[in-house]
Amino acid sequence: MRRRLARALPAVGVTACALVWPAVAQAHGLVGRAYLPVPAWLFAWVAGAVLILSFVALGRLWSQPRLERPSAERWFPLPTVLEPVCGALAIAALALLIVAGIRGTQLPTINITPTVVYVIFWVGVPVVSVLIGDFWPLVNPWRAIARACAWIGRRTGLNRSLGKPLHYPNRLGRWPAVVGLIGFAWLELVYINRDSPEVLALLTAGYSLLQLVGMAFFGIERWTERGDAFSVAFNVYSRLSVLEYHDGAVWRRRPLSGLTQFECVPGTVPLLCAMIGTTTFDGLSNGPVWRSVQPSIVRDFRHVLSGPASLELTGLLGILACILLCMAVYWLGIRGMETVSDEYSAGVLRRRFVHSLIPIAAGYLIAHYFSLLVTQGQAMVSLISDPFGIGSNIFGTAHFQVDWNLVGAAVIWYVQVAALVGGHVSGLAVAHDRALVMYGGEAEEAAESQRWMLVVMVTFTCFGLWLLSAVNT
Repeated sequence: MRRRLARALPAVGVTACALVWPAVAQAHGLVGRAYLPVPAWLFAWVAGAVLILSFVALGRLWSQPRLERPSAERWFPLPTVLEPVCGALAIAALALLIVAGIRGTQLPTINITPTVVYVIFWVGVPVVSVLIGDFWPLVNPWRAIARACAWIGRRTGLNRSLGKPLHYPNRLGRWPAVVGLIGFAWLELVYINRDSPEVLALLTAGYSLLQLVGMAFFGIERWTERGDAFSVAFNVYSRLSVLEYHDGAVWRRRPLSGLTQFECVPGTVPLLCAMIGTTTFDGLSNGPVWRSVQPSIVRDFRHVLSGPASLELTGLLGILACILLCMAVYWLGIRGMETVSDEYSAGVLRRRFVHSLIPIAAGYLIAHYFSLLVTQGQAMVSLISDPFGIGSNIFGTAHFQVDWNLVGAAVIWYVQVAALVGGHVSGLAVAHDRALVMYGGEAEEAAESQRWMLVVMVTFTCFGLWLLSAVNT
């Protein structure tokens, strides 16, 4: 009976997603929809078909694990001076952002701080990390400051008087990073004064102090790997790259093999669901569904909260609801996989397959923010010449104008859909590879377990496409 249930329900779930989607998609508008070459519902059907065909192809053509034992090849060495030079530049850039935010104009469009924080840092760094690997440690200003302080401490003997760093509690895992990501998402999407350069500068200074305190207590590398929300997130995205950096060199690895080495410590599942869920809320908050629900919730909170606090609390609850929704979808797939075999518990499966969520997180990020990156990112050409917004022209580019037509609406739509579908196909591939390892002698069980993962991927794809059809930012 359990075997039949495991075989039937995934097919029902996939079909339901495909059937429900056209009606839902047609109920919402899309910015620039007149320029799209085909209707949105057709994209949804094609995306679902691609996922199903990928699932079938994986089952027939991918019969042996290929990613679990990655073999990286040393490509070329990195100059030893690269890290200190990049660190010094990063510290200078951090100082510029803080000073520009406080002393510069408070018009967010001509002050460099908001664009760097929300476009270059929050979107650009993850996209580059997917392409070239985890370069962030080289340009992490907080790590550079801590390493400089540690070097001075070693030279002066101060380190001996301070003692060794504290042991980082294993149960703490990546939970500090989860809190940090949710906090930043709330700042970006909900907080009333999120565009204020001064507010961003003060928050940047406060976060910098928090990171330095964490590194002082628990060690530079340990806190960076577990406690710094952005370092953790950027490292997660970088595991999709074919490049990695260690031992003073650049190494090449098989595509997607970096995902299989991702360690699942406490807080990892909430972290990845937060990465997907916060982006989901960003799209949802700009659509008609949230706009119809939000006012009634805000009115209820205004009985106990005054001013914008009720709006900000409502937004926070929306973010948390989206994260919990992502966790529920993933948990549904895991519980379904548990019915395939008595060999593995739901807890084991949850930890072993969590890396399949990483491509989905990257796909959601690129799909949602690609247009922002290619349009608002151009503003950096003028902002670097006038970072304070006071009329300076340091590099002669202060009068550069953003070309809003640089990338057409149809191209943006294609990139968004390709990012979503590509992320989910990649998630299927790494989950299939892990299933072959776990159910090595039972090909039928491995295939059955992945039918449930197909439901998870199709659900996320349909939801992502629905968000894109509701509003295209």
